[in-house]
Amino acid sequence: MNLTPFRIEHYFTRYEFSCEYLLSSSDAESRPIRDLLALEPDAHERLLDLWCGYTESPGGPELREAIAGLYERVAPDDVLAVSCAEEGILLLYHALLGPGDHAIVETPCYESGLELARSTGAEVSPWRRCWEDGWAHDLDALERLLRPNTRVLYVNTPSNPLGLAMPQEVFDHVMGLARERGIVVFCDEVYRGLEHSPSARRPAGCDAAEHAVSLGSMSKTYGLPGLRLGWLATRDRGILEKCLALRLYTTICNSAPSELLSALALRHHTALAERNLGIVRHNLPLLDAFFARYPNLFTWVRPNAGPIAFPRFALDGSVDELCADLAREASVMLLPGSVFDEPAHVRVGFGRRNLPAALERLGEFLDRRAVG
Repeated sequence: MNLTPFRIEHYFTRYEFSCEYLLSSSDAESRPIRDLLALEPDAHERLLDLWCGYTESPGGPELREAIAGLYERVAPDDVLAVSCAEEGILLLYHALLGPGDHAIVETPCYESGLELARSTGAEVSPWRRCWEDGWAHDLDALERLLRPNTRVLYVNTPSNPLGLAMPQEVFDHVMGLARERGIVVFCDEVYRGLEHSPSARRPAGCDAAEHAVSLGSMSKTYGLPGLRLGWLATRDRGILEKCLALRLYTTICNSAPSELLSALALRHHTALAERNLGIVRHNLPLLDAFFARYPNLFTWVRPNAGPIAFPRFALDGSVDELCADLAREASVMLLPGSVFDEPAHVRVGFGRRNLPAALERLGEFLDRRAVG
């Protein structure tokens, strides 16, 4: 397996735990375990009495039942619970792709969505979305990328880093193309549930098509990345069997406490998502006002889903250098778009309650530099 350096995570490793404000966090506001245990009267005792042995490799029945409850047409046996979404991406690609195969990946995207596909030895074609087109999906370009040996099509809705949900007509067209050609649609849906308006929410991939696979996570919508738990859901049991066989060579099974707490949280998924959606909706107008202060510096396609945005940052110099100075001088982390191969952009996270203080610190830095 040949892998290039994971630029996004290398950047976070450098700054995430040294900066006071993380203005590029991709997750929503987290919470303490105490809050999760308060969701059910006997949860505290169940956690204390939990047997810390091995768990079932597909995920325990209680957890898979809770995950299946997020979907309309999925049963617990249609779910593979994994240690995190990252593991799900690796398993799906390496279970379905190899040399001689072809995959298509919607970009810009979280780096592993592209690089882990390449690591299989398959040929990978980016389906590029462009700033100049308002990040629109070019369906004609997608059709030109299709080949007889195309096995997997990766799509990300809502998108990281764009914060945009796929339009329904695009979603339907993608599913139709894949169905006609027997292509597996790999739907990265880790932000599903944080659409700013109900009209922006698309059907889950695993509900929409039998050969589509939905990727989910506790990290983003529910703000629980410390549980380190994700899942694959599909009605194609053959795909899950291949992923499970590979998983026996990776993590084998999940953490027992994480399974208990994740199942507990997902039984109350609506309440958890609504809390974080409230924070996102409160913070988005604050970003509007901030960017309006610097009209010559920031332009964007306003997000409609999730806690992240990808504005264009109009600098004469290097965005990367300015982000490094920002972290060093103001203790604010802002992720440069170069890690997504979009060097004129930055990813902004607005799913946390300390956004006003982070924006104030960023504004002070920009005013001192007089870059706006």
